[in-house]
Amino acid sequence: MKQPPVIVSACLAGMFCRYNGEVDGDPRVEEMVRQGLAVPFCPEVMGGLPTPRPPCEIRNGLVFGDDGVDRTEEYERGAAEGLRLARLYGCTTAILKARSPSCGSGTIYDGTFTSTRIPGDGVFAGLLKANGFTVRTEEELD
Repeated sequence: MKQPPVIVSACLAGMFCRYNGEVDGDPRVEEMVRQGLAVPFCPEVMGGLPTPRPPCEIRNGLVFGDDGVDRTEEYERGAAEGLRLARLYGCTTAILKARSPSCGSGTIYDGTFTSTRIPGDGVFAGLLKANGFTVRTEEELD
């Protein structure tokens, strides 16, 4: 029986979706996509945010840009779409971008835009975990 694909952060697959507009994929994730083993997805873009966009961090459960704008609605919309896509493909595992306000798993930035890290999950990673998915970051790949 064929193993279901893994849902992955689209930025790790080398797609143009990072907040700063840079393209900086992970060759291991790119190869998984080429082989049909992974489905790339960007919750921030799917939530309606442009590329590039102001950097965002989570503070008190809400997502704010460094411009002070509350972007929680876009992050939640994108996360819900990602969960829908992952279920459509039968995914049970995700490989997501470390420390991202969407995709960070276990560690995120604290909302002060000072590169201070705290325990926590991004909006998409947290939603996947709440729905029984195994979530890892690219830093945890073998």
